[in-house]
Amino acid sequence: MDLVYNGPMAITDETMVNIHEAKTHFSKLIERVANGERIVIAKAGKPVAVLTPYVAKPRYRPLGIDRGRIIIGDNFDDPLPEFEEYM
Repeated sequence: MDLVYNGPMAITDETMVNIHEAKTHFSKLIERVANGERIVIAKAGKPVAVLTPYVAKPRYRPLGIDRGRIIIGDNFDDPLPEFEEYM
């Protein structure tokens, strides 16, 4: 069974599948997406959704990225005036 829709809306680097085929062959489509393929799901030949591989965002955050943007005053740790009477 061919899962490729070769109608006028088909894009060369993507595979277009109708909703019924997507429901029937979902696990196979997920395997293809996991291998880097992009799948377009169509209803009546018109694209409605896209299956793409999940790409995790890197957890690395460079140190000093906000250097110069944040200024902490010398009196940062001083008690606030409204709380001085309680100390």
